[in-house]
Amino acid sequence: MNLARVLGEIEFPTANRDLWQALAEKTLAGQSLDAALVSHTDDGIRIDPILERDPTGSLEPRKLPGAPWTVVQRVDDPDPARANRQVLEDIEQGATGLSLVFEGAPNAFGCGLPASAEALEFVLAEVPLARTYIRLDVHPASRAAADWLVALLGRRRIDPAKLNLSFGIDPAAIFGSTGRLAMSIEALQASMPPSLAHFFALGIPGVLLEADGRVYHNAGATEAQELGAMLASAAAHLRLFEDARQALVYASPHIGFATSADQDQFVSIAKLRALRKLWARLLEVCSIPPSPATIHAETSWRMMTAADPETNILRSTIACFAAAVGGADSISVLPHTISHGLPTGFARRIARNTQLVAASESHLDFVADPSSGSGSIEALTDALCEKAWDEFRAVESEGGILRSLADGKLQRRIVEARDERVGNFRAGERQIVGTTIYRLASEKPVETLAAEKRPMPTDGAVHCPKLEALRIDQLIGNQS
Repeated sequence: MNLARVLGEIEFPTANRDLWQALAEKTLAGQSLDAALVSHTDDGIRIDPILERDPTGSLEPRKLPGAPWTVVQRVDDPDPARANRQVLEDIEQGATGLSLVFEGAPNAFGCGLPASAEALEFVLAEVPLARTYIRLDVHPASRAAADWLVALLGRRRIDPAKLNLSFGIDPAAIFGSTGRLAMSIEALQASMPPSLAHFFALGIPGVLLEADGRVYHNAGATEAQELGAMLASAAAHLRLFEDARQALVYASPHIGFATSADQDQFVSIAKLRALRKLWARLLEVCSIPPSPATIHAETSWRMMTAADPETNILRSTIACFAAAVGGADSISVLPHTISHGLPTGFARRIARNTQLVAASESHLDFVADPSSGSGSIEALTDALCEKAWDEFRAVESEGGILRSLADGKLQRRIVEARDERVGNFRAGERQIVGTTIYRLASEKPVETLAAEKRPMPTDGAVHCPKLEALRIDQLIGNQS
């Protein structure tokens, strides 16, 4: 019997939504589709169980197919000598970028490199800078660190044109996360343009100012709140470049984004796609020619758990997948034991290899924007764009990102969203595997490196309500 011929003669019914709905309702035995299968994001965006293909949905690809993202390893060890050994091993074992996280940084989570030029030079000893993406994670001494890095490059006589850098300067992220600024908002806004003009004149490529959404995400923001805050920061950066008398058509490529990706795969994919669309829209309304968004994605701190930390490997793998499919230019995966302290070499290796398997074996970079046309992803992307644009307009109406933070208005909205989410977990409406359900009978000891945790400084000329990076398990009281 020719199976192919027999199958070719079978007529299958044409699939359509009505047929699917009839079968689904029969299976649900009287329960409504909305009650059983429809869910909502933290922003109240409806997620239907099935949507028809959207052939009109598309984005300009950030990269051509076959060009993988930059595999970034986090460098946050307070011991510069140990950090340098980690860095050299990471590069030898496949990492193509480094994220230098200094003490006092919003995303340091209690550790971090010593904030000094000497520590920076020590950590980057023997690192092939011309072949390695270097990003300075946003922190209170970002502008000083930029000077340290430029001086180091000069001493090594490296051609700036060969470099791929991100200086990670974001005053709003620092203000929101530390609750303080070293000077008044007016003084800050007056001091930034000369510094920008100076760095712009050096001709060093890469991101100078960054809109860091991780600060808001890890404090409890919804996806739209994180996107809206990033967009407001990017608008503030454009104004700074304008005040520095720099042509915005040339300045916009020097503005980048840092965002979080979490275990909600489809929402994270849509969030990164929405960010790219929102940046394009902001440039359009500012009459600036299109410039693709440069996006660094880091797996979420707030989703990590202390109980059963191995489950964090699965969460981070999903988040890494979402960041890659969503179009991130660089990705950093937090080691699975980071909720317990400074990760060991084994935890760092797992984090690094999560990306390497995704790129080298799963070939996630083979197709540009693979979710384009998916009814669900396109609907989520568009809905997030609308909600985020509303949040952006709200922040702008409050005087911009710094003024909104100074008055505590953005923080209040984020805390309200966080408290609602925490309430859902406490009520059992949402679950965390290994923490609220399926807990281990006994936890195994978790190995970490010895590291002194240093408190953030509290002095400053201007203060605002602080946005703290808090994990969900901490908030619901179910950590081990």
